[in-house]
Amino acid sequence: MDIYRKITSSLRAKLLTMFVILTCLPLIVVGLISYHKSYNTVFNNSKAATVMLATQLATEIDNVFTDTKKLLELEKNPNVLHFLFSQTDSNLDAREILQTMSSYRQTYQYDGVLNITMINLYGRGISERKGVFQLNKNALRNPHFDYLIQNPEAVLNIPPNDPSSIDPLDGFQYKNHNIISIVSTVKQRVTHEVIGFIIIDVDDNIVKKFSDNVIIGKSGFFYVADNKGNAIFLPSKAANHTKWLENKYIASIIENKNKDYVDSSEGKPEFIVTSPSMSTGWNIVGVVPLQEIVEEANSIRQLIIISVMLSIVFAITLHFFVSTRLTRPVRILKNKMQLAASGFLEAKVVLTGTDEISDLGNSFNIMIGKIRMLLDQSIKEQQEIKKSELRALQAQINPHFLYNTLDSILWLAQSEKKDQVVQMVMALSKLFRISLSKGKDWITFEKEIEHLQSYLTIQQMRYRDILDYEIAIDSSLHSLLILKMTLQPIVENALYHGLKNKRGKGLIRITAKIEDEDNFLIVVEDNGKGITEDRLQQLRKDLMEPHTPKETGNEVSGGFGLHNVHRRIRLYYGEAYGVQVDSIEGEGTIVSIRIPCDWG
Repeated sequence: MDIYRKITSSLRAKLLTMFVILTCLPLIVVGLISYHKSYNTVFNNSKAATVMLATQLATEIDNVFTDTKKLLELEKNPNVLHFLFSQTDSNLDAREILQTMSSYRQTYQYDGVLNITMINLYGRGISERKGVFQLNKNALRNPHFDYLIQNPEAVLNIPPNDPSSIDPLDGFQYKNHNIISIVSTVKQRVTHEVIGFIIIDVDDNIVKKFSDNVIIGKSGFFYVADNKGNAIFLPSKAANHTKWLENKYIASIIENKNKDYVDSSEGKPEFIVTSPSMSTGWNIVGVVPLQEIVEEANSIRQLIIISVMLSIVFAITLHFFVSTRLTRPVRILKNKMQLAASGFLEAKVVLTGTDEISDLGNSFNIMIGKIRMLLDQSIKEQQEIKKSELRALQAQINPHFLYNTLDSILWLAQSEKKDQVVQMVMALSKLFRISLSKGKDWITFEKEIEHLQSYLTIQQMRYRDILDYEIAIDSSLHSLLILKMTLQPIVENALYHGLKNKRGKGLIRITAKIEDEDNFLIVVEDNGKGITEDRLQQLRKDLMEPHTPKETGNEVSGGFGLHNVHRRIRLYYGEAYGVQVDSIEGEGTIVSIRIPCDWG
């Protein structure tokens, strides 16, 4: 858990997670939308193609039967009418009728027509194969004939598997053919009374060749069903699809006039399409597994998945290198700060670039170099030991503050608060630039205020819930020279020992004035928790000691920073100047800094 928390709390992990989310989510969304669109497009196109095939097949069958039914015009021939109306034999009429049948065949070339038969209501008939023949009237007792007598304008298309199919009336049997019988009435011209019937025997191969030769998918097929859903012509592929050959399924689809339908009743979805044949009254039924229709869409899906996965892998790899490159300078700088904070002053940051982190690294290197120089000078120049000790005390403050500030910068970066990171880095850079001041110990009061504002900007971002501040300095005082780093320790003391332990937000107020012609007074006030009377007396006593509270082991609240400033002022300006502390417990603390006026 600690390792996981450490990994996920790093800036690189945060950036990588953000980059991956911002990249992967759009890729996944685009992939899903693309798959959905392609699936619908392929599915709709496949459906439309299957429906079009069924419609085309029905049209072709209609064309064949429409052409074949032109033979029914024989019933208008006068010789045919005379033959069927009479009850006596007439060889002349018979020859003329057979000659007319032959003429029709030669004109229209009906390859699928096997025989044409005509018969009157008395059983007298004629056919191409047998010529004139006589039947018993009982042979005419067929439901189809009865129906036609009741509906003389109807034309019946009787498939070979019809239980009431008409046996060859002329006694001729077809050994190698299944017969479709096209049956119509012959009517008397004037009264329109039914006087007989015309039967055209058609080879069912003219229908089978269409359904057998049309391919849909790998295992799909077309077959022909009547208007009740009964299968009429079945291809060999239909052997494993007995469910769809049961008329109750097809009949319901036909009855509801559904052109296409997806059935999932048995777990494996199948796409069903129907198209009516207007000439026959039959229906073309297509059956194909849905998986075969969307097979191309599945291939597209696999391609999209592979593309998205490769894009995600590439994006993660790219973002890993980018996040590593972006956070590497921060990690290097942090490590060097930790070394410096531990006392290793040989640490040096080597960074390239012109961004804020590089500037911060350069400032750090300059600061560390300055610290080393001051320490070396302290060793070599014993006569300036007090001033060298002062610089060493100053050096003890900066690395720790810088380390804490960098931690805050890292935290803000991990929280993706870019503007605040930039603001804090710029404030820190300005803080160090003024702190260095090209090695000068004195700076203008204006620069000291800017230095303090940079410090307070950083601390207010870190302690925004507890810190407010006011700087009320007249611009006429800006040109005064002051020992640098005078105000920041006092304000730091007010923050850490005054406001942090107080409930709610506190206020630090900085004012300055000319006390008299020779002296300059700066006042730092806070409304923090204040100091008890005993501790206040001890603090005042410590300020008069020649050593810091840390050295004597007698540290009290806030004594270390105050003592440093007080000692520095005395070292540079003399015993008449320094820091004075006044406080009321529970109300706040006032620190007054008295220094001589130096207008440069």
